[in-house]
Amino acid sequence: MGIPTLISTSTASDSSSIDITSGIDSTYDEYMFVFTDIGPATDSAEFLFDTSTDGGSNYASTKTTTAFAASHAEDNSSTALGYETSYDLAQATDGQQLVNSLGNGADESAAGVLHLFSPSNTTYVKHFYARMSYYHKSNFNFDLFTAGYINQTADIDAIKFYMDSGNFDGVIQMYGIS
Repeated sequence: MGIPTLISTSTASDSSSIDITSGIDSTYDEYMFVFTDIGPATDSAEFLFDTSTDGGSNYASTKTTTAFAASHAEDNSSTALGYETSYDLAQATDGQQLVNSLGNGADESAAGVLHLFSPSNTTYVKHFYARMSYYHKSNFNFDLFTAGYINQTADIDAIKFYMDSGNFDGVIQMYGIS
């Protein structure tokens, strides 16, 4: 892994989305987004992302993705490890889930990272992977792994993070990896 260089820090405070429309360019071949204390206003919200090739005017990139998760109940009554078929996208333009059914209690939030590779390349599709740890609305901790590709050969120059319902709080930092 290369050396991360902080490019920007965005703070959501009861925000509907965080749109990062500058700083994603050919300077780096890998970009890393670090999520801290992501908390929804609405219980059971999904935290998603999508990308743009026109500076953020349109977010509807076609994606193919897969996910698996490990979970552990707070009361130690249950554990699981499995493929999460409902998180998959198959050449779909929907936003990609990074977190599902996130609780909105004071002790419920999400944290993690998303890596995006070669967003400025105009020959190949763009690959990504994410790992998120979060507190599910049903008192479970989840460790969710998501990966896939954005079926886009145009350069990606913007990314949007948002909840499927309601607003959210949290910090998102963007790093370039050299």
